Amino acid sequence: MILVTGASGQLGRLVIASLLEKTAASNIIAAVRNPEKVADLAEKGVQVRQADYTDQDALVAAMQGVEKVLLVSSSEVGQRAAQHANVINAAKHAGVSLIAYTSILRADSSPLILAEEHVATEALLAESGVPHVLLRNGWYSENYTMGVAGALEHGVVGCAEEGKLSTAARADYAEAAAVVLLKDQQAGKVYELAGDSAFTLSEYAAAISKASGKDVAYHNVPEAEFTKILVGVGLPEGFAAILANSEVGASKGGLFDDSKTLSTLIGRPTTSIEDSIKAAL
Repeated sequence: MILVTGASGQLGRLVIASLLEKTAASNIIAAVRNPEKVADLAEKGVQVRQADYTDQDALVAAMQGVEKVLLVSSSEVGQRAAQHANVINAAKHAGVSLIAYTSILRADSSPLILAEEHVATEALLAESGVPHVLLRNGWYSENYTMGVAGALEHGVVGCAEEGKLSTAARADYAEAAAVVLLKDQQAGKVYELAGDSAFTLSEYAAAISKASGKDVAYHNVPEAEFTKILVGVGLPEGFAAILANSEVGASKGGLFDDSKTLSTLIGRPTTSIEDSIKAAL
């Protein structure tokens, strides 16, 4: 039995979709705060259990009879470590044999502030004694392509300078998680996962230009200015600052990796940024 936390989220749903291609629905449990949001999964035969990152007792109940847990990192930045601790403690209490955790690329040496809670969670996993595997995910291509419409109107704006980004589609990372969950002897492994090819934001802008037929330029701005721009389009100030810091981290190589571990794991090339742009357009 494999339980996926945050199963109604973007990554969780894609992991379950990949698992359904590889194993019976009866082997999969979707753990969600609101079961109504995954009624479609229940119709496919996936077990749905109510569980909340903040409710350890509910998590323990949801994990009864579970062999492996995919701990999809919480989306609540600033509260992640405490929430992840609840999942880890519940897994230990329920006797789970393996936790797979979606961390961040090279968490232990990353220059990104965003890595701090992932490092804390990895430490909690080590202290727990529960066998675990780390899926250190790089940036999702969708982090950029979801803003293609704005890029067409205003150009690509950021503060990554000429830092290279080894992105892959969210579905690529989801497939990797499914593959690892179905493999044996994964405890203790650390996967540094990223796209096969890297690009700068200048090259990203050029790729949008080529795909759309409209001239799109990259405008590099100071970190503080980029934070203000993100706040101006509706992001909370704290989260905007974290995203801007992530771009600065990218300028220092924090989101670059050329190991091709992800494509090796899933047995195919990762989705190119060009294909992700076309899909977004």
